[in-house]
Amino acid sequence: MQGKCLCGQTTFELNVPKIKAYQCHCSLCRMQSGTASNLGTIVPAEKFSWLSSRNHIKSWAKESGFSSDFCSNCGSPVPNKLRGMDYYWVPVGALIDVTSVEIVAHLCTDSKAVWDYIPDDSVQYDSLPDLNMFINELNAD
Repeated sequence: MQGKCLCGQTTFELNVPKIKAYQCHCSLCRMQSGTASNLGTIVPAEKFSWLSSRNHIKSWAKESGFSSDFCSNCGSPVPNKLRGMDYYWVPVGALIDVTSVEIVAHLCTDSKAVWDYIPDDSVQYDSLPDLNMFINELNAD
């Protein structure tokens, strides 16, 4: 499964059978995406590869550890290495020809926008869950 930024300078590939994603509703993800939430997934580094040069990718990080990588040409968010772990955060909206995405959880629901709606039957976390536990949930078959 391949992905790219808006202008196509950044391309990447995931070697995963399906996409399990989450929506984060925190204020940082709202600002980064310009929408009510950010739809992402986390994949093991061995299942991720860059298909194009990364020379034009820029990074921005807060002291808290939140980081954002983006194409310096078009500004699209692109995958980034997750906090020094052997995983990549991947913006699901950058994937091409995805036939199925399962949204397995909603994160940071305590800080969601007042106009945002989350279905009552969804798995919801008030804040960020334990990262290792959550990564295991996203990558379970």
